Amino acid sequence: MRNYNLRPMSGLALRRQIGRLLVAGFNGQALPVELKSLARQFGLGGVILFARNIAEPAQVADLSFDTARLVPELPCWVSVDQEGGRVARLKAPFTEWPAMATLGRSGDTGLAERFARALGVELRAVGITLDFAPVLDIHTNPKNPIIGDRALAEKAADVATLGSAIIRALQGSGVAACGKHFPGHGDTSTDSHIELPLVEHPPERLREVEFVPFKAAIEAGVASIMTAHVFAPALDETMPATLSKRVVNDLLRKELGFEGVIFSDDLEMKAIANHHTVPSAAVLSLAAGCDGILICSGDHDTQAAALEAVVHAIEDGSLPYARVEDALKRHQRMKERFLASEVAARPLTAGAIRRAIGTDEHQAIAHEMARFA
Repeated sequence: MRNYNLRPMSGLALRRQIGRLLVAGFNGQALPVELKSLARQFGLGGVILFARNIAEPAQVADLSFDTARLVPELPCWVSVDQEGGRVARLKAPFTEWPAMATLGRSGDTGLAERFARALGVELRAVGITLDFAPVLDIHTNPKNPIIGDRALAEKAADVATLGSAIIRALQGSGVAACGKHFPGHGDTSTDSHIELPLVEHPPERLREVEFVPFKAAIEAGVASIMTAHVFAPALDETMPATLSKRVVNDLLRKELGFEGVIFSDDLEMKAIANHHTVPSAAVLSLAAGCDGILICSGDHDTQAAALEAVVHAIEDGSLPYARVEDALKRHQRMKERFLASEVAARPLTAGAIRRAIGTDEHQAIAHEMARFA
């Protein structure tokens, strides 16, 4: 396995490495000139694909191939939110998976594993290497406007069991998983894309319920975990979870013992952006203990400004050098685990992709899941 060594951070080297903390959205179905320029100036951790970036499978494979090689020193993630149900960027001829609540109703761990293996095969066929899934939130609030049937189940133990099965199978297929959204977004009544949701439970309840699936995911070897843009005053009276050292560092990193990569949710979501500029949120989230930041809109000026803010914060000492170095090393370890062979591979031919996606076997799994809709 290739070892992508980090170089000491100073001057130009510092600027060339800070971008490795960013997973960026972009517009269009090919890499824009502005994103290539950003990668040359700062480096880049990866991209996240949305429906606006996708035309057909062979195009996605070519885009993934180009993206992985944007930064020669360290491959870039090609990531996506491919959960199933209403959060799925890849449509037919890819298999269109039912919502994850179907797996909870089935209670079938084997079905969850078969789903995740098939999902991994289809993602790998087009060069996608990181899936921001599974959702580990618990559907304890029927009025929740953003989680709902994205959650696997209504009980912590069920989410933990099924979520762990998905993680093991997805990562066994060679795709990195990301459990989301810590410390739990299931029992909220507002949408963090629009405003900052409130989580009113005491710490004891959070440890006994919301944290349970995340503990199981960590035991299952999940590569990464995403934070929730929620306000849990029992955990931190002043900062939302993504920007809270108490939540990210003290709870997730130290108490739960998670050693992988911690990603922020999109810093342009209004739960954060209504209160902080994106550059400020980038610095605060990294200082809190996040290792990677998502800026998804495709506004490359905003992405560049966020990276400049991180550079300046390191230079003036408000963001400790050691914190950024730790984040970079975590990215390096995760990429060595999942990307060592990926960069050497050419995209599959259009015919090979067609034989890997939307197969009869995968459609049968989707139909079996749909029986529990």
